[in-house]
Amino acid sequence: MKQLFVLVSVVIMNVFTSAAQINSDPGKEKFIAMFNGKNFSGWYSFLAKKGKNNDPDSVFRIENKLLHISGKEFGYLATEKSYSNFHMRFWFKWGTKKWPPRDADTTRRDNGILFYVPVNAKDEVWQKSVECQIQEGDVGDFWMVDSATIVFDGNRTIPKDYQRAQKKRDGEKPSGEWNLVEIISRNGSIIYKVNGIVVNEGSSPSINNGRIIIQSEGAEIFYRDVQIAEL
Repeated sequence: MKQLFVLVSVVIMNVFTSAAQINSDPGKEKFIAMFNGKNFSGWYSFLAKKGKNNDPDSVFRIENKLLHISGKEFGYLATEKSYSNFHMRFWFKWGTKKWPPRDADTTRRDNGILFYVPVNAKDEVWQKSVECQIQEGDVGDFWMVDSATIVFDGNRTIPKDYQRAQKKRDGEKPSGEWNLVEIISRNGSIIYKVNGIVVNEGSSPSINNGRIIIQSEGAEIFYRDVQIAEL
């Protein structure tokens, strides 16, 4: 009986220890794929000139389990689900094509991940949100859209249509190479990481729940291994 009691006690202690590790160790986050590699289940598309779920030119498409965005028209893919505390990670690389008004040789390729888009927001380019900038040379900038604000360097940003908070460090690889980007938003703290480097931080966003959007903004881009863990 004594041996049984000791065994049960050890098992219980191990269970609680494991639970504590899962709750405290970011490495134990349970990531799930945001795309199934076949279609856009769980997402919807919007194009500024064509509206919702009307994409005859396949601006957004799945190819060999990659998300391929041609950039030909301005618009986005949006999650049906809303998120609050989350860790999103993905790999991206630029394609070669650019489209008006970003087709000049000197114009940098531009895209972005918008999050905390209110569920009742009108579909338009662009909605109130916090953005993780994906632009050549600027990956990891904050952009606050449609008067959204954030505390950056100890001060709250000014409510504007578009307000930038520039990254502090650079982790970006040359155009055409794969880059790993992470967005970690937990209890009012937001961190952007690029290829393992913390490049930007902010806190206390004025919005803290909503959809996630992947833009199409005039440049060809590829994404792979788009994953999220709810925290």
